This record gives sequence, C-alpha cells and structure tokens, in this order.
Amino acid sequence: MTDNDHDSSATANQRAVLITGCSSGIGLHAALELRKHGYRVFATARKTADVEKLTAQGLTALQLDLDDAQSIGNSLAQVLDETGGKLYGLFNNGGFGQSGAVEDLPTEALRAQFETLFFGWHELTRQVVPVMRRQGYGRIVQNSSVLGFAAMPYRGAYNSVKFAIEGLSDTLRLELRGSGVYVSIIQPGPIRTRFRANGLQKFHDNINHQDSAHRAYYEATLARLQASGDASRFTLGPEAVTEKLLHALNSNSPKLRYRVTTPTIAFSIAKRLLPGFLLDKILATIP
Repeated sequence: MTDNDHDSSATANQRAVLITGCSSGIGLHAALELRKHGYRVFATARKTADVEKLTAQGLTALQLDLDDAQSIGNSLAQVLDETGGKLYGLFNNGGFGQSGAVEDLPTEALRAQFETLFFGWHELTRQVVPVMRRQGYGRIVQNSSVLGFAAMPYRGAYNSVKFAIEGLSDTLRLELRGSGVYVSIIQPGPIRTRFRANGLQKFHDNINHQDSAHRAYYEATLARLQASGDASRFTLGPEAVTEKLLHALNSNSPKLRYRVTTPTIAFSIAKRLLPGFLLDKILATIP
C-alpha cells in the first residue's frame, strides 16, 4: 500500500472528516477537495451566513463557534450522530490573526486570540480523542504556521498561539503512541486567503497605532497593504495546504510536520543552522 492509498476496509463513516474554519480560503478548499477524494466531509463555520453558503455548495455544513464549548460539543455530537459514532479525521484550521507590537497589544486581544486558536482547538480535540481511541484509528491535523517556530516582529499574538499549538500537538502525539491515532502539523507560509484582510480588521479594532512608538512602521505597512494587498512572490494558493492535508490523512506513515511555501522551508533550515543573533537579524527585517 502506497502513501496515497487509504485502508480499503474503511467504510464511508470511517472516512468522515471534520474541518473547522471553512468559510473561505484553506478550510473551504480542503472541504471541497476532500469531498472529491471520497471523504465524508463535515464543514464548519462560525457564522450562519457562511454555513448557508457551504450548504449551497453541496457540503454538509454545521455551525461551530470555537469560542463556545457548548457549540463545539453540539457540533461534534451532530457529526457523530450522522456517522454512527465514527470520525476518521479532524482538521483544526479555524481562526484569525491579531497583529501589532507586543507593547501595543491589549491583554484582552491576546486572550481572544488564544480563546479561538488554542482553547477552542483544544476543546474540540479533547472531545475527539476518546472517539478515535475507542475505534482504534484516526488522524488529527493541526494547521499551524511558519510563525509556529519562527517568531517575527509585530506578530506576537499569532506567534505565541502557534508556538503553543505546536507544543500541545507534539505532546499529544507522544501520548497517543500505539493508539492508532496520528497527529500531524502543517506549517504554511504565505497563502492566498482572506486571512490578511480579516487580520487587518482586528488590527484596527484593537491597536492604537496613532499613539504608538511603532507608528511609522504601522503607517508604512498599512500603505503597502492598501497598494498591493501584501501578496509576495512566494504566496501560494490554498491547494498547497490541501495537498499536505491529503497526505496526512492518506498515508500509512503521516509526517510529523508538513512545511508549505519557500519561506517556511527556508526558515526551518535557517533556524537549525544559524546562530540566534544572526537569525534575529534576518527575522527583524521581515515586513
């Protein structure tokens, strides 16, 4: 059996995959593509309007708010009710990015970042793990980031939460050894999604850039975003992430980490080879 072969004994319900953050971008592309590959996809989103759009595209869609433990539990219960208590895969993807210098970041904004992207993911994962343990198989895939191992300026909230996700996922993987449940981490760099636009709104909501010591940086960044959308030549489409997700779901030996985009690969090498002061010098120049 090759890496692209799935266990032929798996039934449709054993191929059920729950995906968070499917309103657009990576989550939406993954949901549509996994359906083409024969998975029974449960696509979730926070807003009712997004759930309706997903349903209109022929997906089985559920409302799931990662900030609400009851919503998480209700959504998972619906999935398990439809699959006879089986769930093959979980793709934790939903969330947002809060930008801004650490000194400008209100504690409540940092707390909100963790509520969605750490505590919400953890709550869903800890409810899924017993299901997978009972059935003796399963795949948990965490959509992390290059910022999960390479800290960059003005991204302190997102750096912190992704570093935390990486540590929690590594621990979970060790604790699930021998259970038949595998944990993989995907580390995208720049991907074409609405992520930057959503993050820009969070910046305006929470960062007082007019009175900041970093005002000049903020104004230059906002001008660049307005002019170009911040699309770098290294930016890839969401299909680059879905490709790695499919390997993590299909392979008999899924990788611990999947690095996506040239910047992610470059920084992973740099972090291993360069002394800290030199790596800091490079990271400090990232716009």
